Amino acid sequence: MMPTSALTPAIRDEIARLGSADIMVGIPSFRNAATIGHVVRAAQAGLVQYFADLRPVLVNADAGSPDGTQRIVVETEPPDYVEQILLVRPTNKLARVSLTYPQVDGVGGKGAALRTLFEMAAALKVEALVVVDSDLRSIVPEWIELLAGPILKGGYDFVAPLYARHKYDGTITNTVTYPVTRALYGHRIRQPIGGDFGVSGDLIRHYLELDSWTPDVSRFGIDIWMTTTALIGGFAVCQTRLGAKIHDPKDPGSDLGPMFRQVVGTLLELARDNADNWLGISGSHEVPAYGFERYVDPPPLQVNTLRLLSQFHAGSLTVCETWQRMLRPENYESVLLLAREAGELAEAAAHKLGLDSESGGGTAGSDGIPSTDELSDAVSSFHFPDDLWARVFYDLMVSASFGDIPMERLVAALVPIYFGRVGCLVIENRRLSGDQAEERVERQAREFELLKPYLVDRWREAAAGHSAATGDAAIAAAAIGDAAAHKGSSI
Repeated sequence: MMPTSALTPAIRDEIARLGSADIMVGIPSFRNAATIGHVVRAAQAGLVQYFADLRPVLVNADAGSPDGTQRIVVETEPPDYVEQILLVRPTNKLARVSLTYPQVDGVGGKGAALRTLFEMAAALKVEALVVVDSDLRSIVPEWIELLAGPILKGGYDFVAPLYARHKYDGTITNTVTYPVTRALYGHRIRQPIGGDFGVSGDLIRHYLELDSWTPDVSRFGIDIWMTTTALIGGFAVCQTRLGAKIHDPKDPGSDLGPMFRQVVGTLLELARDNADNWLGISGSHEVPAYGFERYVDPPPLQVNTLRLLSQFHAGSLTVCETWQRMLRPENYESVLLLAREAGELAEAAAHKLGLDSESGGGTAGSDGIPSTDELSDAVSSFHFPDDLWARVFYDLMVSASFGDIPMERLVAALVPIYFGRVGCLVIENRRLSGDQAEERVERQAREFELLKPYLVDRWREAAAGHSAATGDAAIAAAAIGDAAAHKGSSI
């Protein structure tokens, strides 16, 4: 159901004080005192330098950080300082607001912060909202123009980022959201959960009218929800080249579990509820890209390969029953064999390197711990095939929509398999350049497209069976889609 308004009386008073605005920059945050000052300075400079004639506002939506994040936003150099260093005097004074955002129906998180920003933007009647992450170290003033320009100048509604990222960074994007979004909806949006984006006033109002806001959307599910909603709503979507994304690094084996579950859970719910939008699509097309191509090398990122393989193996011991019910028999057997092999390789490598097999000895690359490349060399024979990963994820989609296991349990059971898949990609990419590693991502995305008929056949078979079991033809029609209308459709 549609959530109740996130705007508290204090926020409404702030909106009344501001009156209206043309362009807004939103910065959601929590415990980002070390980085948010730079983000605020860059955003202020971008508004002054590129949109001097518009009425601007910058809003920080914070989760109640105890480290002084909000204080830093307020005390960062005032806008008139930015005007002096840029030698630009804007027509309108830049307003800055830092607030503690309320939960949405009792749930807090990134999505709840964005809900507040959306409601404020709609109330202020802005033409473009730009949102940037609060942990960015690579943001420059031009980012504001790159994210708002396509909306204000080109008539686009949603602007997704195009980053140069390290070959080990963005693992949820590379293994799930990019290939699945591309295969299902036919658009090659390279960063569908990028974190930094632009959205038009029309699309903001559309977001606020929808009743598909779930607890996961109030957390990290928000990004895939926004991108998918824009696609299925027929809004004009483009990408913008931002160069390198340098932010707080995250090891996929230790930091990304909750995010993975919330993103994948949201993706699965959207696929279930919008099957008629994707069942008839085959192939994909490029999405327009705005901005100048940048050739940069992102900073290195260390990943603990042994931990990834060990957790894959551990999953085969703890959630194998769920795997068996979630996957087709041949895929289940293949995953079990791979998990056993991963465990054996990780244990042997840890013994050889004098490390603990479960943890890999700590964070790869720290004092006394082998680097990512050294750890990966020790398990270099491990290989998780592209087509098996695609079939596993497609099996999950069908089970989540038509099976009798709760979606949360299915997604949690996928996490160890995801660790195995990421471990394989790290091993494969250890000696490759960034461009070569990117081609591996593209290769996997093409595999998801090639195997989409496997998903469609399984989906329609499961929908028909569900209809027969429940006697609910309407459910089957919604799940299967209008085959006659979509047959032969391609993108």
